[in-house]
Amino acid sequence: MKICLYGAGSSRINEEYKKTGYLLGCEIANRGHSLIFGGGSTGMMGAVSKGVNDNNGRTVGIAPQWMDNFEGISDECDRFIKTEAMEDRKRLFEEFSDAFIITPGGLGTLDEIFEIITLKKLHIHNKPIVIFNMNHFYDSMLEMIDFMIKENTIPEDNRNLFKVCYTIEETLDYIESHDESE
Repeated sequence: MKICLYGAGSSRINEEYKKTGYLLGCEIANRGHSLIFGGGSTGMMGAVSKGVNDNNGRTVGIAPQWMDNFEGISDECDRFIKTEAMEDRKRLFEEFSDAFIITPGGLGTLDEIFEIITLKKLHIHNKPIVIFNMNHFYDSMLEMIDFMIKENTIPEDNRNLFKVCYTIEETLDYIESHDESE
């Protein structure tokens, strides 16, 4: 299975997140999956891809040509795809991936989260989406979504478009058991 990772490229992210990200990458590779990601060598992207690479897994990085002006780009990918724009990058994430895992991130990650969930709502795909809520990083965002449901700005069943998980095992077990016909 090709798993897309959304997460921070920042080198300043909390070390605990990076440690958990590395272990996530190890388990992705140990379960025989490959990683599709933004190609960053730092932050969550770097930690997860290092875990995959250290365990003989396969990684595919996708990034705009100019991204190295903002963050380090991994030189350890099995394949690297350069795009013209962020829109192209996100389209290829959706096209190439069988599932999506969201880890702690910044504005770019928030953009990716809501786009991939919206595409699922619009029936563009029916792939599993997991918000890996390590250390309760996304609690405030989830509270906002619940508030929006309460205020009737989004339907309650939209909460079923993604799964919130708290462990690596729960995250990967959900993805592996997901039935796209649901």
